[in-house]
Amino acid sequence: VIDNHGQFTHLEQRALRDIGVDVDIVDNTTPPEEIDADGLVLSGGPDIERVGNSREYLDLDVPVLGICLGMQLIADERGGTVGEGEYGGYADVTVEIDDETETRVWASHADEVKSVPEGFARTAHSDVCGVEAMSNTDEDLYGVQWHPEVAHTEEGEEVFENFRAICE
Repeated sequence: VIDNHGQFTHLEQRALRDIGVDVDIVDNTTPPEEIDADGLVLSGGPDIERVGNSREYLDLDVPVLGICLGMQLIADERGGTVGEGEYGGYADVTVEIDDETETRVWASHADEVKSVPEGFARTAHSDVCGVEAMSNTDEDLYGVQWHPEVAHTEEGEEVFENFRAICE
């Protein structure tokens, strides 16, 4: 888990450990060549200007899951757009996944992805945010606007289980 100074970073580590993943929290200033992992989670955080080397980690040829700010960073780095959300802070949100199923999540919309980069698919949306999740399976880059690591998110563990399967 790459620490982008988010308040829930330790919960991301715990959620992964709870499903049997051997995981460490790594400061986002760690040089990319020192990262040795089968996959990376880019944590949330307060500011896209404080992401350290996280942009470089996208080119390490390992799957990446961006959470909140982590997803915004992926979108920004790959040519999408990020902007201020109309809805604002943290809230319980109903998200529609792949136009098939709904789930309740704990999400922050102070900032959000406004348009996905070329090569990415929007995989979830809500009434308050057009891009709640996105993926690029060719690059193994995935992102969710919500926080799967908090108890308020109904199917958060499944997000981490699916990502673990991608990394194996």
